Amino acid sequence: MRLLRSGNSGEYGVPAGNVRLVTISVPAGSSLTLRCPGSEAVVLVTLAEVKAPFITDLPPIPVLSLDGPGVRRIGVLELVTSTGVTWVEGELRDDQLRVIGDAPAGLVQRRSSVRQSGPFPASGTAQVVTVESRRLVALTGRVEDVSTDGLLMRSDVPVLPYGIERLLVHVTMPWGDLTAAVTVVDQRADLLRGTFEWIEPGAASELADFCRR
Repeated sequence: MRLLRSGNSGEYGVPAGNVRLVTISVPAGSSLTLRCPGSEAVVLVTLAEVKAPFITDLPPIPVLSLDGPGVRRIGVLELVTSTGVTWVEGELRDDQLRVIGDAPAGLVQRRSSVRQSGPFPASGTAQVVTVESRRLVALTGRVEDVSTDGLLMRSDVPVLPYGIERLLVHVTMPWGDLTAAVTVVDQRADLLRGTFEWIEPGAASELADFCRR
């Protein structure tokens, strides 16, 4: 769908009809991770919300960092937005984080439904299936974001066991505990993304209400 800029307002719209355009936003208070070659990952906290119609159009993001003036870092940025989580090349300098490059390097999570950012403490049991074996592994970590479709979880271990197919997870949410069965659709390093197979009775409506806030 081609986007049109309306008048002098700088806002984007659609050619016709009343279709609502989803604006990409990075919320204030989000935790973003910049992984630079040859050094440890840098965790940054956003100080203000930024918005744009496309990821590559995002303005510089003000962040809280420990770097001094003039220090420049370039690496792979784990970017949390209103449409999901993606990896893209980023540059950090003078407490400003900029998206550089032409397009995201790889999609971690993307959903049509509204999500809410965590972190929310989580624990559970993962079903690991390989050619040699089928086993259960205990996992702990945090849910980075959640929607009525599924979740993105970061494990406390730096590298998850290969071959996780399903996960029974218990998440501490603002209203109480959420227990759900998750089908894993992607895992990378300490992250796994999955869709809900089953949610305990009563929790589905609580989750839907929470995601609409």
